Amino acid sequence: MAVINLGLVIIYPSIGKTSLSITWINTLEMLSVIPPIFILLGLLDVWVQRETMIKLMGEKSGFIGVALAFFLGSAAAGPLYAAFPIAGVLLKKGSKLSNVLIFIGGWSTTKIPMLLFETSAIGWKFMLTRFIIDIPGIALIALIAYITQKALSEKEMKHIFEKAKSQI
Repeated sequence: MAVINLGLVIIYPSIGKTSLSITWINTLEMLSVIPPIFILLGLLDVWVQRETMIKLMGEKSGFIGVALAFFLGSAAAGPLYAAFPIAGVLLKKGSKLSNVLIFIGGWSTTKIPMLLFETSAIGWKFMLTRFIIDIPGIALIALIAYITQKALSEKEMKHIFEKAKSQI
């Protein structure tokens, strides 16, 4: 981004200055979000035993695992890129892939804090309308998550879980 912004400043100074400003704002936002996420990841990694995570969100977790994954994603605040390190820890701790995908889907779709903001800023009718429209999307997220997990071979699943263990 530094090279692109520098090029823009040289070629198109006004656009370059705007780009630099936006880049700076985005950098500050990321720096305000990422450290707390990594602190929470560390706490999750230390405090939650693998056996507990397997029981709650693992292969045999059933509806409880789906509901918990969706609730955790929906209760989150922050940009979507913050969900991926958390998803990695969930995989590392033994969560079922489809539950992790549902977690990411819940984070990107419902976000309870966003519903509260929409109610205060735009009104409860808009918030309720958007939420009702999202409900089929939520079901579709779960369906896609299960299809994705079933479509992956055992080798691909093993690779995903090994990557999660090595990255976090």
